[in-house]
Amino acid sequence: MTLLADLLAPENVLLGIDASNKRRLFEIIALESELRYDLVPTVTIDSLLAREKLGSTGLGQGIAIPHGRIRGLERSIGYFARPLEPIAFQAPDGLPVRDVFVLLVPEAATDAHLQILSELAQRFSNRSFRDSLSAANDAQTVYALFAK
Repeated sequence: MTLLADLLAPENVLLGIDASNKRRLFEIIALESELRYDLVPTVTIDSLLAREKLGSTGLGQGIAIPHGRIRGLERSIGYFARPLEPIAFQAPDGLPVRDVFVLLVPEAATDAHLQILSELAQRFSNRSFRDSLSAANDAQTVYALFAK
C-alpha cells in the first residue's frame, strides 16, 4: 500500500461527473465530503478556490491536483474525479483537464501535505501511469492504480 491508498477510498473515485468548470467540480467534491466526512461544503469550496487564486493547480497533460486546508479535518482525504468533458484549469500547457486528484488536508498539515503532493506529482509525471489511468473506466481500477 502507498500513502495515496491511505487517503483515497474506492468510493472517493468519481467518474463521469457533470462538472463544466472548476467551481462546479469543487461543489461536487464539497457535497461528497459533507456526506462522507461531515465537512461544511462552503469551507471546502472556499479553501479549494483560495488555493487556485494563488496559481492554477493544473499540471498539464490533462492533470490537476487541486488542494486545500480544511479547519477541523483530522486526516487527509483524497478524491479522484473525472468529469464527463475535460474542463479548463489554466494548466501551463493550456490543455483542459480530464483527470483530477483533489486533496483535502488538515489546516495545520505541513510535511505530510507536501509528501502527498510530491507522490502525486511523481505518479502523474510517469507516462505509463497516466496512460493506465486514462484507460481505467471503473472506480476499482482507478483505486488500484493509486494503491500500487
